[in-house]
Amino acid sequence: MTTVIWIAVVLLLIGVYLSWTAGRLDRLHARIDAARAALDAQLLRRASATLELATSGVFDPASAMVLYQAAHAARRAPEDEREVAESELSQALRAVLGDREQLTAVSEVPGGPEAVAELAAAVRRVPMARRFHNDAVRAARALRRHRKVRWFRLAGHAPFPMAFDMDDEAPEVLAAYGNGTAAAG
Repeated sequence: MTTVIWIAVVLLLIGVYLSWTAGRLDRLHARIDAARAALDAQLLRRASATLELATSGVFDPASAMVLYQAAHAARRAPEDEREVAESELSQALRAVLGDREQLTAVSEVPGGPEAVAELAAAVRRVPMARRFHNDAVRAARALRRHRKVRWFRLAGHAPFPMAFDMDDEAPEVLAAYGNGTAAAG
């Protein structure tokens, strides 16, 4: 009789441990979903601020077109092409705003300093949001690699989490503007 009790206790402890692990994995997946939503919001904010600047009329037509097309492509990109489109937007921002004179020209028009500040804030927040998302993905992947998770199928039918890899380097003048080290105008 005591053997049956010990077996029941061991099975109960294993069940509790597996349940706790499944709950932990579920919380990590929820964290990934929340981090992805925050990343999507920051990417949309960056593209919107870029579109606003591109259509403001302060850039030469070629620069305006480069920014507009990159921002529009980033907003409309299908999910499987999103990383590339967002990287191209980062490259377009660096190409057009890589020159302090462009930033000065934008800052001199009415509403320019506010538009530049909004873009600088959005550009600064994208790497942070991407880092939070990728950290959550890394933690979930590490837990999903454990044998107990695979053997007992604790992840259920949740897709394997994928990191969001993109070029998110900000133009130097925008990074300086955002840190308050560059004067607006």
